[in-house]
Amino acid sequence: MQVVKNYLYNASYQIFILLIPLVTTPYLARILGPTGVGINAFTNSNIQYFILFGSIGVNLYGNRQVAFVRDNKEKLTRTFYEIFLMRVVTITVAYAAFLVFLSITNQYRAYYLAQSVSVIAAAFDISWFFMGVENFRVTVIRNFIVKIITLICIFTFVRSEADLTPYILILSLSLLIGNMTLFPNLHKYIGRVQFQSLRIWQHVGPSVALFIPQIATQVYLVVNKTMLGNMTSVQASGYFDQSDKMVKIVLAVVTATGTVMLPHVANAFMHGQIQKTKDLLYNSFRFVTILSIPMMFGIMAIAQKFVPLFFTKRFSVVTPLMTVEAVVILLIAWSNALGTQYLLPTRQNRAYTSSVVYGAIVNIIINIPLILLWGAMGATISTVLSELTVTSYQLYAIRKQINYKELFENVPKLLLAGIFMYIVVKTVDLKTADTWPMLLMEVGIGIIVYLVALLIMRLLPISDIKKMLGK
Repeated sequence: MQVVKNYLYNASYQIFILLIPLVTTPYLARILGPTGVGINAFTNSNIQYFILFGSIGVNLYGNRQVAFVRDNKEKLTRTFYEIFLMRVVTITVAYAAFLVFLSITNQYRAYYLAQSVSVIAAAFDISWFFMGVENFRVTVIRNFIVKIITLICIFTFVRSEADLTPYILILSLSLLIGNMTLFPNLHKYIGRVQFQSLRIWQHVGPSVALFIPQIATQVYLVVNKTMLGNMTSVQASGYFDQSDKMVKIVLAVVTATGTVMLPHVANAFMHGQIQKTKDLLYNSFRFVTILSIPMMFGIMAIAQKFVPLFFTKRFSVVTPLMTVEAVVILLIAWSNALGTQYLLPTRQNRAYTSSVVYGAIVNIIINIPLILLWGAMGATISTVLSELTVTSYQLYAIRKQINYKELFENVPKLLLAGIFMYIVVKTVDLKTADTWPMLLMEVGIGIIVYLVALLIMRLLPISDIKKMLGK
C-alpha cells in the first residue's frame, strides 16, 4: 500500500500544480506580455545549464542509492552526507562559473542575477533522499505550502511589465526556502556521522554516469528556447515556452508514476526479484498509456479554443505549437516507463544514456535548419522527433528482456478510443462559442467518451492497476 500512498501524494500534487498555472499563466501573459514571458524563458533556460552541471546527476543517482541502502541506518546516514556534501561543492563551482558568465554578458544582467538564486537553491535540494526512502508525503506537503505562498506573492508584487525582476525573484526564492524546509525531517532517518570517515568523491563517477544522460535530456528540454532566443527573438522563445509549459504540466500527472516507481523497482531489483521488475514495467506501461492517450488527443482537440482564452489573442501563435507538441505526451510517458521506471533502477545506465544522447544529437542536428525555416514551429517539430528517437532506442535496448506483444497488447485499441474522442470533441469545439463554459463542457465530453469507449472495448485494467500499485 506504500506505493499507492506515494502515487496518490505525487499525483495529487501534480494535479495541484496543474491548477496553479490555470491562474498564474493567463495573468502573467497579460501583465508581462510576450516580451516579458520570453525574457524569463530565455534567461531561465541559460541558468538551467549551471544548475544542471552543478547537480551532476544527483537527483537520479541519490534517489537510487538511498533506495539501495535505506534498510541500513548507518549506510543511509553516510550515503546522505557524502552525496549532499558532494553536491554542495559542485554547485559552488557552478555558481562561480555563472559569475564568470555574468561578467562577460551585456544583456539581461539583472534578470540573470535574480535567476541565479535558483542555482544556490539546488545545493540544498534533498528531495532525492525522501524519494529514495519512499516518503513522498514530506516533499508533497512542502511543495503545496511553497506553491500557495508563491501564488500569493505573485499576485501581490507582480502588477506591471516592470515587475519582471520581482517575479523571477519570487520563483527563485521559493525554491530556496522550500528546499531548506526539508532538513528538519532528516532526523527520523539518519544519525550522527564522523565527517572524517566520509568518502565524498566515490560518488562522483557513478553520479556523472547518470549526469551524461541528464545533459542530453536538458539539451532538447532547454536548448530550443536558448536557440530561439538567439536565432529569432525572445518572443519566439516565449511562444515555444508557453506551449511547452502547458504540455509538460499535463504530462506531469502521467510521469508522477516514474518518481514513485524508481525506488520501488530499484529495491525489488536489489533483492533479486527480476520477474517482479518486469511485471511492474508491463503494468506501469499500460497505466501511463491509458492516461496519456486522452491527454494527447484532448490537447489537440481544444487548443484552438484554449489558447486565446488562456493566453489572450496575442499568443495565438501558440495554438499550432501545442497541437503538434501534444504528441510528446505519449512518447515521454512511454520513455518514462521504459527509462526511469525500468532501465535506471535495474542499472542499465548505458542503454538509458545512449537513448537520451541520441535524442539530443537528433535535436541539435535538425534544430538549426528547422528553426531557420519555421521558427518556434521548427523547434516544436524538433522536440517531437527527439522524443521519438529516445523512446524508439529504449524499446530497441530492452528487446531481449521483455515481450513486445504483452507490452503493446492494447495500444491499438486505446489509440482508436483516443481518435474517436478527438473527433467528437473537435466537432463540438468547431460548433460552439469560444467561452470557458463551452471549453469545460468539451473536456467533460472528452472524458466521458473516452471512458465509455474503454468500457465497451473492456480496456479498463482495474485489476492490473491495483496489482501495480499494491506491490
